[in-house]
Formats: sequence, C-alpha cells, structure tokens
Amino acid sequence: MKKTYSRIDRRTLLKGTALGIGALAAPAIVSRKALASSGELNFTGWAGYPLFAEKVFPAFTAATGITINFKELPDQDTMFADAKVALEAGGIDLIEPTIDRVGAWNDNGLLGAFDESKLAMANYLPGLADGAAGERSRKDGALLYVPSVWGTESLVVSEADAVLSDPPSLGDLFKAENQAVLRPHSALAAMGRWLDAQGKLPRPWMDGYTDMAAMAELWDIALAEATKAKGNVVQWWSGENEANAGFTANGATVGLCWDSTGFNLRNDGYKYLAPVEGAFAWHQGFVLMKNAQNVDQAHEFAKWISSAEGAAMWATAFSANPVGKGAADLMDPEVSAYYNGTFNDEALSKLWWWPDQSAEFLAKRAEYADKYKAA
Repeated sequence: MKKTYSRIDRRTLLKGTALGIGALAAPAIVSRKALASSGELNFTGWAGYPLFAEKVFPAFTAATGITINFKELPDQDTMFADAKVALEAGGIDLIEPTIDRVGAWNDNGLLGAFDESKLAMANYLPGLADGAAGERSRKDGALLYVPSVWGTESLVVSEADAVLSDPPSLGDLFKAENQAVLRPHSALAAMGRWLDAQGKLPRPWMDGYTDMAAMAELWDIALAEATKAKGNVVQWWSGENEANAGFTANGATVGLCWDSTGFNLRNDGYKYLAPVEGAFAWHQGFVLMKNAQNVDQAHEFAKWISSAEGAAMWATAFSANPVGKGAADLMDPEVSAYYNGTFNDEALSKLWWWPDQSAEFLAKRAEYADKYKAA
C-alpha cells in the first residue's frame, strides 16, 4: 500500500530503511549563476552537531560544487544578535532560526525574501511548508522562511534515579527530589503549562503569547512558582553541549531538553519521555539575510535540504525529523526506533507547537528568564 501523509506524524516520518549518513546525495541541477559568483555560502547555524562538518557539508559540496563557510552558535538569541551585527557588517547569507521567531526577525529588518522559482516547494512533506506553517512563513505574500528540520523538547530522565509522576508530567521538573537541567525560558513555559493543566491560572497560558498584559500576569505567576522550586536546578542550558553536560557532568536526573539530547544519552541510562501535558514541538528552517551576498547559493542549499537525501542527512545530524518527501526511507532505523519509543499516537496528538513570539514578547521573555536565573 502506498503511504500518504495527511498530517505531521513522527512515526510515519521516521519509518524506513538505513542508507547511512555518509552516503552522498545525487548530483543536483545547480544554477550556473550560483557557481559563477563566489561558489560559497556563509551559513550560520547551531553548535553541537559534528555531522555537519563531517558528512553533510561535504555531501552538499560534492553535489553542487558550493563550499559552506559555517559559523556555529549555541542558541537563537545569540544568532539574532549576530544577525543584527551582520546586517551592517555583512558576513551571513543564510541562518537557521525556528518558525516562531520569523516575525521578530522580520520586524527588525533582518530578512530578505526567497525566490520560489529557485526552490523546490513540492519536495516538502505536507504540513511543513504549506497550511498553517506556510502562512507563518510568509509576510505580505513574500516567502521569508523554508523548513529544514523539526522536533521536540521534552523530558530527559534518568531511568534509575528520576522521581516521576504516573504518568510523567512537566511538574516533575520542579520536584525537590529531582536534580534538573533546564533552559530558563522553556522552564518558565513548562511551569505555566503545568499550572494551566491543573486549573491554577486565572486565564489560559496561551493568552500570554498574543496579549502583553496577559503575558505579564501569567509569567509573573510562573516565575514566582518556578523560583520556589529553583533549588533543584544543577545546570542551565542554552545549547546541546550544555544540556548533555548537565547529565553527564553534573548529575541531573531530569531535564527539559531537545530530542537530540535524549538520543545522544540513550545508551547512558536515560530515556526521552513525553509529559502528559504534551511535549513542546519546534519547527526549524532557513531565512535569507536582507543583505545576503550569495543569494543563489543560499537557494541551492535550501533546495538541497528539501530533497530526500539532503533532508535525511540534515535530520540525522540533528537526531530529529526530516522535512523532505522520501527522506524517512533513507534514515537509520535506530533513529526511528528511538522516536517510536517516545511518541505513540496519544503523545503525538498532544504536541504543543511553540506559538509565534513577537519582538516585544521575546524581549520581555528574556527579562523573565534573567530574573529566574538570578533569583
């Protein structure tokens, strides 16, 4: 039976046979203009993923002849600050935030528009570049964002030592019996969602993402409650390396971390679990800098990542989910087994996608995160 994709389904996306991350993509049809200019691309992305340099970038260069100049940064706040500098100084063509940040980046005048005729929009799995996600990717008809990978942020727990509710809950992050590794703003959102699920907030947690007065009211409550439980935090994290260290070096028993963290620690006595309130879910992609110099090369890279081969390699590097049709059939079955062990149909139905966050919201959220760390 031919498999169809009617919704974003982790288990559907990750079923398949192993190709091996070292396999090279078939040569792509590359515009002569892309190769006639510098033949290079200045790309800024996420730190902590060695397969980029070891496998993915060489495969892209072999397929297209374009060289990647890669700058790795630990988190989106650092990327955003770097992009603002690059708007004046240059040096970045393409960068990789999550979809909820696109509005704020565009409001700050950072983004240029993609030329859809230079991409392959039909490559993407349904629901990732069209529908609601497609609407969030555009502003006044201009395409500002194309997907690269997607995944979750959920509970990483020590199988031997974590003290968990039945079923596991976001509230377990704040138990005094656990040692926690947390990202400050995610932890505050987790506290808010946990309180919301218990009926302990004066209004829905989601109200804070569209109404700044509601945001202040709700995040004040979340901050106060999270601060009371702060004694169990053994490490703050902002990137993959810090998250891993929270467990391997500082003895954390629970954490709210990316799926890649759980995958990296899967053989060290840790499990990746979905809380009863639903895992946080993220949708990541490429944006073109407004002053990009290597525009055609940027389009070639985004198009290659949307292909089955490119999407499989990119998702494998992140230990996350691919965006291209046919990519799942090329991925390591161990990755598939890992995700299938975490997300059954019920857990998938509860995924909580990070909503759009305005520049004003992000600035205020950063203030709350700083207060939480300093409390």
